[in-house]
Amino acid sequence: MRILIAEDDPILADGLAASLRDSGHSVDCVATGEKADCAISMFEFDLLILDLGLPRMSGLDVLKRLRERNHDLPVLILTAQDGVDDRVRGLDLGADDYLAKPFALEELKARVRALARRGPAGKPAPVEFGRLTFDQAGRVARVGGAVLELSARELALLELLLLRVDRTVSKAQLLDHMCEWGEEVSTNAIEVYVHRLRRKLESAGVEIVTLRGIGYRIRETTPP
Repeated sequence: MRILIAEDDPILADGLAASLRDSGHSVDCVATGEKADCAISMFEFDLLILDLGLPRMSGLDVLKRLRERNHDLPVLILTAQDGVDDRVRGLDLGADDYLAKPFALEELKARVRALARRGPAGKPAPVEFGRLTFDQAGRVARVGGAVLELSARELALLELLLLRVDRTVSKAQLLDHMCEWGEEVSTNAIEVYVHRLRRKLESAGVEIVTLRGIGYRIRETTPP
């Protein structure tokens, strides 16, 4: 998943980002409410981890503006231990879950996995395609029960293709999903990742089709 962390404590933000990257996610960080609001307006994320005590625009205002735009991005809010009223208001405004500070990183990662399983607006995330099973929360792909050995980039590529199974995905969309801000990844690198993933999916009953000048699409090669 591509995750945005909106947290003004740089030590906490860096710790969260490092932990989530270790789990195979792409993570970007902002330190103000204004930057969070701008980022979710301009880029596509799979999850927002939102501190309510942000400067320049409160986390509650960020959340309110997000839901007023009918955006169904899952939101996990972070609040002070005694911020009961803020937690209640955040949930009323459309947050999907919350954690009170201080919290254990393992608990946060468990909440992230739960939100990934739920998918946008509470809909189940796609997990089966051909003979392929993809656990979006656990970041594991399997064929017939056997785990596919995929790199973090290959997992991110597979994830986006499966989430948009009926649509063509452009190289630009793949770059947005797979890469964090400031990373230098060329479109040629995307072709390399697609080639590697293609070979690993040969036994899965699915294939990645290239549409020249447009992008990529995943399709079944065997009956479901």
